[in-house]
Amino acid sequence: MGRLGDFGRFAWANGITQTGTQVTVVALPLAALLTLDAGAFQLGLLSAAQMLAFLLIGLPAGVWVDRSRRRPILIWSDVVRGVALLSVPVAAWLDILTLPHLYAVALVLGVGTVFFDIAHMSFLPAIVPKERLERGNSVLEATRNASLLAGPGLGGWLVAALTAPIALLADAVSYLASALLLSRVRAEERPRRPGGQESRAEERPRPPGEQESRAEEPAAPRPGARRVRAEVAEGVRFVAGEPVLRRIAVCGALVMVANSISTVGLPLYLVEQLGVSSAQYGLLLSAAAVGSLVGAALVAPLTARFGTGRTLYGAAVLASVLYLPALATGPGWRLLLLPLASSLFGVASSVFGVAQLSYRQRITPARLLGRVNASMRFLMWGAFPLGGLAGGALGEWLGGYAVFAAGVTLMGLSHLAVVTFPALLKARTTVDEGTTPVS
Repeated sequence: MGRLGDFGRFAWANGITQTGTQVTVVALPLAALLTLDAGAFQLGLLSAAQMLAFLLIGLPAGVWVDRSRRRPILIWSDVVRGVALLSVPVAAWLDILTLPHLYAVALVLGVGTVFFDIAHMSFLPAIVPKERLERGNSVLEATRNASLLAGPGLGGWLVAALTAPIALLADAVSYLASALLLSRVRAEERPRRPGGQESRAEERPRPPGEQESRAEEPAAPRPGARRVRAEVAEGVRFVAGEPVLRRIAVCGALVMVANSISTVGLPLYLVEQLGVSSAQYGLLLSAAAVGSLVGAALVAPLTARFGTGRTLYGAAVLASVLYLPALATGPGWRLLLLPLASSLFGVASSVFGVAQLSYRQRITPARLLGRVNASMRFLMWGAFPLGGLAGGALGEWLGGYAVFAAGVTLMGLSHLAVVTFPALLKARTTVDEGTTPVS
């Protein structure tokens, strides 16, 4: 793969930080539940706080990413998140840890994640050529799912051995290690100047035959906030005008609501209601990664064999049904239904996720990539806080299983947004930059 050294460091940084993040997925709600005796609604607030930044700053963050070098954004996002997480075990040692402190940490993590995720998706095309985006994204997805396999189990064990607040040290260290690795990536970038123009001083040689489109460059920068709004709107218009991205955005928004509800429902149902231990809880959450690792390995051969459209559509059909058996999860042997369904669902969702991201990276003009990624993240992840609040309210009203079941059911139904769009089958495998492949 082109720039193997850079991509290797990029992938290792991704795997390390993702492993730490999965520890936090287990440890942060358990810190609230077991250490601070949080109730269902308080868990919902914590879940919402982690993703509120996507709703508040998700769109302007895309403008910032398009105007700046992506690598420094990635590094500083890691550093800020690592320092924020370090404050939790310190507060616990001093016996001053409170729920508002956890809410504040969750908000800071969310802000860092907004900038990191948008820059991360937008930086990859500077490291690997476009014709190998599926392979590059598959490697990143595989490392993410390896972390999903190891991280929750590690998190559960650390919570059991050290308590939840102390377990968060693992994620803090992972963020700082990721920042160190990313600081050694040397891929060239062309930051875009305000108003849409790219810096000539940073411009790389263009491949033969590639022409710069004058129509893509505004005549003159607009002033201040007005210019930012115009640039944000340009990214949103691109998503709104591309039918496949529109459907994926709806699907992704519903998936994030389901994930947010599950963030509340899983500890309430499994830990409080069924009496699952912290270590067992972490292992149960790891199960989806087994299938996701398989799915990540399948993306490149599937898209090569069937094309992007058919791969996306088939994965959506499978994802709409494979998670539903988890509804029968209960005590005894029925506890095994959750990892089984999660693993099968993980295969389909991983294929879908990698294929749609590669599709988006390929069809989006480079100057718009940050804003288009930000628009998609805003539309999808911005729905996450709503699910957290809904899950918390539902848990107070009907109890843990109701929240758990709502998350499982909505996860399946969310993919109907794509299943009901058969025109997706006609999407081409390769798309020239800036074109719209499905009308």
